[in-house]
Amino acid sequence: MKPIWIVDDDQSIRFVLEKALLRENLPTRSFTSATEVLKALAESPESEGPQILVSDIRMPGGSGLDLLDKVKQRYPALPVIIMTAFSDLDSAVSAFQGGAFEYLPKPFDLTKAVELIRRAVDESQREEVSEERLSAMPEMLGQAPAMQDVFRAIGRLSQSQVTVLITGESGSGKELVARALHKHSPRANGPFVAINTAAIPKDLLESELFGHERGAFTGAQTMRRGRFEQADGGTLFLDEIGDMPFDLQTRLLRVLSDGQFYRVGGHSAVRANVRVIAATHQNLEQRVKEGAFREDLFHRLNVIRLRLPALRERREDVPMLTRFFLQQSAKQLGVEPKRIAESAIKLLGTFDFPGNVRQLENICHWLTVMAPAQVIEIKDLPPEVLGAVGGAEAAAVAVATLPGSLAPVPAPVVAAPPEPVRDLPAPAPVVVAPVPVTVAAEAPAAGQSWEAGLQAEAMALLETGRTDVWDVLTRRFETRLIQTALTNTRGRRIEAAHKLGIGRNTITRKIQELGME
Repeated sequence: MKPIWIVDDDQSIRFVLEKALLRENLPTRSFTSATEVLKALAESPESEGPQILVSDIRMPGGSGLDLLDKVKQRYPALPVIIMTAFSDLDSAVSAFQGGAFEYLPKPFDLTKAVELIRRAVDESQREEVSEERLSAMPEMLGQAPAMQDVFRAIGRLSQSQVTVLITGESGSGKELVARALHKHSPRANGPFVAINTAAIPKDLLESELFGHERGAFTGAQTMRRGRFEQADGGTLFLDEIGDMPFDLQTRLLRVLSDGQFYRVGGHSAVRANVRVIAATHQNLEQRVKEGAFREDLFHRLNVIRLRLPALRERREDVPMLTRFFLQQSAKQLGVEPKRIAESAIKLLGTFDFPGNVRQLENICHWLTVMAPAQVIEIKDLPPEVLGAVGGAEAAAVAVATLPGSLAPVPAPVVAAPPEPVRDLPAPAPVVVAPVPVTVAAEAPAAGQSWEAGLQAEAMALLETGRTDVWDVLTRRFETRLIQTALTNTRGRRIEAAHKLGIGRNTITRKIQELGME
């Protein structure tokens, strides 16, 4: 295991951390300044760099934040823990939130410090394994049995030039399969040309497919080669073939039958040696029955059919795809790749993804831009995911579910305090006074979001004529939110504040104001 690098000009801090980490069988290497660290990094090969960097924020010869910035340029995935005095917390948090793994306030509890470093080590090792897997990933990803069937089919077709029909929902990756079929075929050195027949107006589609002669129609200033000619010697991918206009289906059938066609306005037959791969999200058999798709063209295309599974049918692939897309998004945006907590991955895996893999890719782009910290938590997931998890899952995600019953409360509701821990006195039970409701409000149905419950509760209170509804609901919301965060962190206030996205002073003040001491 690579060593943990400790950077602090205070010898006593270095000594204490070294001894504590050695007792945990964690190797260390100590430095007194940022300059020493940068020199050591320049002289060390990447394989011998640090596992974790623990650095003070205020040191002679360069601050910890400057060091953080320079280290991240060489080791973007390296977890960095910044040590700082209480007076520095607010500025430090805002300054390195986008890069540091965590901060360690001075004076620190040694047990907590070791626990934090151990957590960073575990995260670092997980990321190393993920990066190794990602670096070896092919152009298509999937461990699910349904995807393995697709891969086997591509392998069997690798030496064939037969026409293939790919079916599957929108966003499931049909074009990726078509590109893989081309890449692993005898035509791999030829062009791969793709056209979405549903995205081009009917009047232009014929010209796009077959080309046109000069003067064939208004605006045709020169002769233009169509997609069939462009794909000569290679593969033509016809996406959304089920939406092709009926009269053009006849021309396509003729090309597939004898391999020749006429440009729009042309009189000489053009031959093209093209392998056709078609794809659709529609049920072509049903389209044939409805008279919207030619039966003879269907049989001509349906030589080999590959069905691509929806993402909800291969949920075991969600973690791998998510980490891959986060890496890709970061590379495109020129930022450090974000990590995603196991709890967030687990919840993401319960989402049905109506937009399939394309939707997951878009979600990862959104998270790369919008998630406030380097580690993506459940609360950072986009609204369409959190809003779709319903019932108990929605309550857990929101971490602020209000009491469900809106009928008159016969007795005070007592919220149980978090489990006592050594650095946080056990809070006294928080008693929420009963609120008489004279006008009954309809309780939210099972599976409704917590926002619906909040809306109903607010309406019930407003209809009583009360003038302190804001204070009542805000107090209950904040109490439940802080209690849940403290339970999650086993009473560690600083960690709870960080996860909630508020300052340490803020959570301390709120605990006092809400009577949670």
